[in-house]
Amino acid sequence: MGKYLMNIPLEDGLDQYLNEIKDLKKLEGEFIDVNDCLNKVTCEPVYSNLSSPFYNCSAMDGIAVKAKSTFMANEQNIITLKENIDYIEVDTGDPIPKDFDAVIMIEDVLSKENKTAKIYKPAIPWQHIRCIGEDIVEQEMIIPSFHKIRPQDIGAMISARVQNVKVFKGFKVGIIPTGTELITKEETPKVGDIIESNSKLFEGLIVGYGAIPVIYPIVKDNYNQIKKSVLNALDECDMVLISAGSSQGREDYTHDIIAEIGKVLIHGLAIKPGKPAILGYARNKPIIGIPGYPVSAWVVMENIVRPTINKLTYKKCSNNKYIAAKLGKRIMSSLKYEEFIRVKLGKVNGEYIAMPIKQGAGTITSLVNADGVIRVSQNIEGIAQGSSVKVELLKDIDEINKTILAIGSHDLIVDLISSELTKNSLGQFKLNSIYVGSEQGILALKNDECNISPAHLFKLEDEDYSKYFIDEDISIIKLAKRTQGIIVKKGNPLKIESLDELVKYRIVNRQKGSASRILLDNFIDSKNIKKSSINGYKREESTNMSVAKTIQNDDADCAIGIYSVSKAFGLDFIPICEHEYGILVKTKNLQDDSIKKMLDVINSNPFKQKINSLGGYDLSQCGEVLKYEKSYN
Repeated sequence: MGKYLMNIPLEDGLDQYLNEIKDLKKLEGEFIDVNDCLNKVTCEPVYSNLSSPFYNCSAMDGIAVKAKSTFMANEQNIITLKENIDYIEVDTGDPIPKDFDAVIMIEDVLSKENKTAKIYKPAIPWQHIRCIGEDIVEQEMIIPSFHKIRPQDIGAMISARVQNVKVFKGFKVGIIPTGTELITKEETPKVGDIIESNSKLFEGLIVGYGAIPVIYPIVKDNYNQIKKSVLNALDECDMVLISAGSSQGREDYTHDIIAEIGKVLIHGLAIKPGKPAILGYARNKPIIGIPGYPVSAWVVMENIVRPTINKLTYKKCSNNKYIAAKLGKRIMSSLKYEEFIRVKLGKVNGEYIAMPIKQGAGTITSLVNADGVIRVSQNIEGIAQGSSVKVELLKDIDEINKTILAIGSHDLIVDLISSELTKNSLGQFKLNSIYVGSEQGILALKNDECNISPAHLFKLEDEDYSKYFIDEDISIIKLAKRTQGIIVKKGNPLKIESLDELVKYRIVNRQKGSASRILLDNFIDSKNIKKSSINGYKREESTNMSVAKTIQNDDADCAIGIYSVSKAFGLDFIPICEHEYGILVKTKNLQDDSIKKMLDVINSNPFKQKINSLGGYDLSQCGEVLKYEKSYN
């Protein structure tokens, strides 16, 4: 197994690698099936072989009619048409028979029985009919040469009966997943197994890079088997990626295999995640060893594999988009590496806010949830909260501009608001949530680091939430009274009935400032119990769902949480108390379009019905807005 040979900066390593392999690949033209040409570049123009549609066809489900026979129809003059004489039934796409020149939608037919149809609206000639060549006319140019083919281009070409397209020859990238612990998604996992997913991540990225991915079967950690697979891929592909096995473990063979059959140029980049990457070549083709952790793999794919493919296929590197943002939470980083920090983004009072999220190299969901990436340069120890940072965007800026950034307490209600907001606004508005507990969320709202703060409200009527804010009015959008209690395994095998019994068993805790944590800490303090004596007190989860999953997996016996989550996971629940749960927002922002749309969701009956189905919620005051006014001096 190989050792790290260097800790070379990313930019220097990439430049060295690209310079070494720049002449390994030349592009040629070839004819390929139109079904396989996505992201290819045309060598010559593509022309239509058939008009689309090539016959007059119905654009709607309904009845085909002779327009002139309907001209006198109105609400006071219902016209009766005879089947096969005055009309025929048609579905969308059906050919329009000769002598018929209009279609009436089935919704506009009053009745249809006894081979007659009654109508009350006249039809205009060629109404709801797609005429020959409406989309494409035979011999019309569909796309020009040197055009990168998109999905809509493929649809147009197939509609025009194009069978083959001359494109620049595809660049094939072989993907070899390695690891004894890997199984396919079809297999049932057991302890110690990992479902292999990196190859599909690579496949999607490679398609986006305009190359052709070729996924090979999983290879167990066996030197000769991996070597055989690599040699086979080199015969069939223009470039080879070896997934996992690039580190220094007992069965990490990638370095030695590349060194035996070719040359290793770089092993070890000064990046985190992604540091074990291996850059080499064999048989005049590039080989890259990619770390097994998915986020590490993504970083290497985006920053090494993509520019390598672009270089060898003579494509221009796409310019990444960046914005300046205020950092909402301090970033700690290593002096040894350039770090890639995933963040969620929101726009608060005209300023972009970047909030770091989970950073583990194995947390693939951090890529799913991230709006952008902050690159912290090597030799920088960290970035202070409130600093201006440069964020590389992973999502469109228009989407971020219409995103509500929520920081505070977790509840399934917030997840449902997010889903319904996106659905009801047809994707125009979205909700980004970061769960840090109510106290930290309120502070984030105070510091203009979020738009709203979901929070538990133990004594709503007695609390003066304006005390957290200086010279600003604050409002609370009521959501629900929720039942707080003890989550236990199905059947409650330990017969836990109270907090006195809960602290005797293995627990899983919530983060500081959450409702569950406050309830537990208040009880512990009232009983003078040492926190160090509670098994699991220091084990913290950021959401109620993570708590329930921990109990379901038998990694804990019990925890404080909410009823709806225990129900969702099929666990038992011992109620203790109720408390209010709502959303804090600065009053001046209640008129923002996104907040008003969110309020529409909260006040809608479908939303309330879905919350009620979860159980454990009292929605009698859901949607009410309480305003706390600050006295200005």
